[in-house]
Parts: sequence; C-alpha cells; structure tokens
Amino acid sequence: MFMPALIAMLFSAVSVAAQEPPDRPPVSQCQAIAQALPRVTFASFKPTDVKKAQLSDREEVKIQYIGHSTYTIESPEGVVIATDYNGVYRPPVMPTVATMNNAHTTHYTLSPEPEIKYVLHGWSDVPGDKAVHKLEVGDVYIRNVTSDIRNRWGGGGLLTKDGNSIFIFEVAGLCIGHLGHLHYELTETQYAEIGRLDVLMVPVDGGLTMGADSMSRIVKRLRSALILPMHQPSALERFLVAFGPQFKIAYASDPVIRVSMRNLPKQPQILVPQGM
Repeated sequence: MFMPALIAMLFSAVSVAAQEPPDRPPVSQCQAIAQALPRVTFASFKPTDVKKAQLSDREEVKIQYIGHSTYTIESPEGVVIATDYNGVYRPPVMPTVATMNNAHTTHYTLSPEPEIKYVLHGWSDVPGDKAVHKLEVGDVYIRNVTSDIRNRWGGGGLLTKDGNSIFIFEVAGLCIGHLGHLHYELTETQYAEIGRLDVLMVPVDGGLTMGADSMSRIVKRLRSALILPMHQPSALERFLVAFGPQFKIAYASDPVIRVSMRNLPKQPQILVPQGM
C-alpha cells in the first residue's frame, strides 16, 4: 500500500511542476532561508574541516570599487555588473548589467552606453508603482527590495515612496547586497524580503543617506560576513568608529576583492577597498 501511494504522490508532483509557467523566476536561496527560519540569526557558511586549497574559477566572485557607489561584481561565468552606475565612474570593462538609483544624479544616468545589455532602475516610472526586478543573467540571479527616500527637491521633509532599491545578487552560492542610497532604517518586512546577505555594500556619509549610528545598526542586524563601504570617503572614519570589537577592520591590498563561500571571514569584517 505504501509504494503505490508514494508513486501517486510523485506523479502528482511532476504534473504540478509541468503546469508551472516556464518563465517563472528562480527561487531566491537567500530569501527562502529567511522565510523558512524567521527567528534565527543567519551565519555564513564557514568550513572548519576543509583544507583551504586554491579557489576554483567556478566559485570565485571578483568585486572592485570603481568610485562613489559604483562597484563591479564579476561572476565566475564572466557576467559583469556595475552598481549605482552613473556613467562617470566607469568600469575597466563594459558591464553586462547596470543597476541605478534616482536619489540624485550621482547614482544614475539616463544615457547609459547602448552596449550595456540590462539597465535596471531602482525606481518605477509609473506613479504609485515600485520597481520589481527578478532577472537571471548567466549564473547570476538579480532581485531588488525597495525603500523610501527623502525628496530633497520637494522640501518640507517629503519622501518619495519606493525611490531606492536594495539590489541583491545571488551568485556562486553567495548573497551580495548593495544598499543603494538608503535614507531610512529598514522595517521587519524589508529584512525578511532581503534575507541572508554574505557581502554587504554600505553607503557612508553621515547625512546624505543615514548617520553612522543608524547605518551601523542596519549592518549589525544583517550580520553579513564582509562589509564593503562606499559613497563618501571623507565620512569613512566616523563610520568605522561606530562598530565594536566584534567587527574586524581591514584594508584591501589589491583593487580586486576575490570572494567565495570558502574564504568569507569567520569574524564580521569591514574591508575598505582601494580608492575609498
């Protein structure tokens, strides 16, 4: 009796899967873990029994700071992403994907190079809507979580709903998050939508986005293994002193930061990239 029932269940599962639309976006591994275990503290995978060998090209992600809030992320298959691309700080190679935010002109351009295959706005051009991105490019899955921004041109402390996007890049088992031009502390819903982040790109400036204390609370809550600052180098020291001894502070010795699941730091680390 057990085997026929099991076979029937398997055929039923196959039938349901066959009915699902073929263009359904992939499941976010970073988000799925957060939704399944809402009360746990996330920890990055850190093998203790594995002898660290030379990293395989298939598991290594290359990250480079270009300027302001622009980082490039290069996947093992060669997909190059430029974050908060404004056309001024240009990567050494043409990116496949450019993500942008419209807090002000230093975080986007309306005239990107036509060779950039995918241009993802962090805002919606339709009033009342928000940007939704669920895009698979090669070996990278890109999604976003929106947040409000202060309307610096409207005066009176007005805000623009969903004017910023936190872009999340899932590649080689890593969850990499770029906070964009974040103006407000995150809500519980936003934390759940973000999920686990192994690598976090954080704006530091002490006023244009958020103060060092507020930003440090977000960083501590997300519990990423590797934190990469960006935005305003002049505010870097104020940002660094906001963290306690549980965070290690290091300075990159090479322009290209090579990251994999194997070499994530065991202690949360703020790594200051060259050029910041």
